[in-house]
Amino acid sequence: MPERAVCVFCGARTGANPAYAAAAEAVGTRLAQAGWQLVYGAGDIGLMGLTARAAQAAGGATFGVIPEHLVRREEGKRDLTSYVVTETMHERKKVMFMNANAFVVLPGGAGSLDEFFEVLTWRQLGLHEKPILLLDLDGYWQPLAALIDHLIAQGFADASLRDYYHLVTDVDALFNALRAALS
Repeated sequence: MPERAVCVFCGARTGANPAYAAAAEAVGTRLAQAGWQLVYGAGDIGLMGLTARAAQAAGGATFGVIPEHLVRREEGKRDLTSYVVTETMHERKKVMFMNANAFVVLPGGAGSLDEFFEVLTWRQLGLHEKPILLLDLDGYWQPLAALIDHLIAQGFADASLRDYYHLVTDVDALFNALRAALS
C-alpha cells in the first residue's frame, strides 16, 4: 500500500445536485495533489467515475475494486493503476478496507450507506481506528446523522458512536481533517 491511501465511497450516479459532481472531481484532484492513492469501487460511472478520472488527470494513483457481477453495470474502469475484480461484494469491501488508511463518504445511495455502516460498525467493535469522514454537502448527510442520534436516544448504540465518524461541509474541510488524521 502507498504511504497514504484514501477509500472513497460514493454514488454510481451523479445525483440531483451539481455540487456533488463538482465535489467528486475536486476530491479526486486533491487526493492526487496530496500524493494519496484513491481506493474506490472501480466504476466509471456516476461520482465514482468522476472521482477516478479527476485523480488520474492530476497524476494520482488509483486502486479500483469491483465484483465480477458489476463490471458491466458499473462500467469497470480498467485503466487504473491497480484494478481488482472480486467474486463478491463482501470481498470487494474487504479489499478496499485493507488498502485504505481512511474513508471518505461522498453523497451516494444504498451501496454507499452499506459501505459506511460496515466501516462504522467495525470501528465501533474496535476492529480498526481509521478515520471516517462524510462530506456533508448542502446537508446531504444530516438525515443520517439524525438517524444515528435516534439509535443512540433509543438505547441501541452508545453515544460514543458519534465519535467514530465526522461530518465535514466542504472539500477544504475534508482535506484539513484528512491531513490532521493521517499525519
